[in-house]
Amino acid sequence: MKIAIASDSFKGSASSIEIAQWLEEGIHNVIPACEIATIAIGDGGEGSLDAVLQAGYTSSSFEVCGPVGNTVSARIGMKGDVAFIEMAQASGLSQLPSLKLAPLTATSFGTGQLILAALDLGARTVILSVGGSACTDAGAGALQALGAKLLRVDGSEVAYGGAALLDCTVLDISGLDSRIAGAEFILASDVTNPLLGPMGATHIYAPQKGADSDHVRLLEESLTHFAHLSGSQHIATPGAGAAGGLGFMALTYLGATAQSGIETILDAISFEEQIADADLVITGEGRFDAQSLSGKAPMGILARAQRHDIETILVAGQGDELTAQAAGFSAAYSLTSFESDVATCISNPAPLLRLIGQEIARFHI
Repeated sequence: MKIAIASDSFKGSASSIEIAQWLEEGIHNVIPACEIATIAIGDGGEGSLDAVLQAGYTSSSFEVCGPVGNTVSARIGMKGDVAFIEMAQASGLSQLPSLKLAPLTATSFGTGQLILAALDLGARTVILSVGGSACTDAGAGALQALGAKLLRVDGSEVAYGGAALLDCTVLDISGLDSRIAGAEFILASDVTNPLLGPMGATHIYAPQKGADSDHVRLLEESLTHFAHLSGSQHIATPGAGAAGGLGFMALTYLGATAQSGIETILDAISFEEQIADADLVITGEGRFDAQSLSGKAPMGILARAQRHDIETILVAGQGDELTAQAAGFSAAYSLTSFESDVATCISNPAPLLRLIGQEIARFHI
């Protein structure tokens, strides 16, 4: 029997590969000879780059501007003329010094530098994986890195960060890198929010990046101003609010096509080829609930497995097992079913995942 294990990361707890390895150890404790393929995946957020690198993309590293002007080392993946950029590598919360949040001043400039690096490497298709960002600047920083000028009334460049966009009186895109026009851009995200409004980038996501109510009002005003300077065509487009509004910039200035994050990743890693001869697929995520039914990683994997009539089991940190089974999973396990203390589940998931692996081996193989 062959088993494919392809779980999303448990955010703040364990990576996709770690989860697969611990489940594999548990299964092998019961059935040592069982054939297991571990497949790294991501849904467009952190960890997505690792998934494509495991699937054959080549890693290149660059020193770029971090979210608060700090220098960070960021990687991109290349396969032929396709580049994979994980925004969190350059502009993510994980790249904030001492993880100190900067809701008003964090910038996406480094992500723009990674796009330039990809074009330098010959990319004709650029996949932008945009989860986990630290900034709410409507992608203005990335646009500046790509050659645009955002000018104050005195002709000087505006400062980095979403709040400073209120100072912009001139948005000059005549200097945008000419190679952008000849490249295809894919915005990979499970976020369908518009740029502005109560369901937009600022109101929904800025508080997760440290914004209080006053910051939210200021950032909404700033992004509204930037959107009006840019033209309003994509303000309400689903996905424009992704990554603090970088989705809006990508749609407006890069001509990007918005796609489901998990679907994009699964295509990039040729997922169906990897599971074609599997008898069982195990997938999961940190928290599985009703929201997971709309475009999250486990549902994307379930759909691909069902195309090949492969039984699929869900493993979650916390999860509604009845919802999972109603969605089509043949069985569902959660760490909290074995350990009631959520903090312990997050800080030490390995023994619980090994235990679940043993349970799966006993009852499903």
